[in-house]
Amino acid sequence: MQTLGRAEESIHVDAPPQVAYDVVADVTRTPEYSPEVDRVDWLDGDGPWVGARFRARNRVEAHPRVSWHNTPIVTAAEPGREFAFARTEPFAGTLVWRYRFEPEGTGTRITESWEVARPVKRLGWFIIGTLGRDRDRMNTMRAGLHTSLQRLKQVVEAEAASSSPAPGSD
Repeated sequence: MQTLGRAEESIHVDAPPQVAYDVVADVTRTPEYSPEVDRVDWLDGDGPWVGARFRARNRVEAHPRVSWHNTPIVTAAEPGREFAFARTEPFAGTLVWRYRFEPEGTGTRITESWEVARPVKRLGWFIIGTLGRDRDRMNTMRAGLHTSLQRLKQVVEAEAASSSPAPGSD
């Protein structure tokens, strides 16, 4: 049986861990940096807390007419340290997405990863490859990880710049 496996990538951002965490944990902001997530809405209040659910609409950039929904659940919500969620779809297994935030110099090292917790079934691969028009999903997801971190860096650094006090405003 084919699986997607696991991928992880890190990037340094010039912002405190709490600022980075706040951007990521507000899942409604995910479309600002994700190459596939088009829209996100909390289903259980306004999160984030372990057990909170949200609905995400995804779209593959290469095939913008192909979209799908999923309903992830938050599995870790430690402010300034870690945010994670899992999504399970029929025939498409369970994927766990995790963001870790570690102080690094005057900024933060953000590590984003995804891991297959339950493998994709054959019918799922057929749907992904044929109907979803993504015959190389593993590489699409690896490239998406890199792209999302590059975009996240820009979003987090802009957030940090806009939330820091102006010079001389003591």
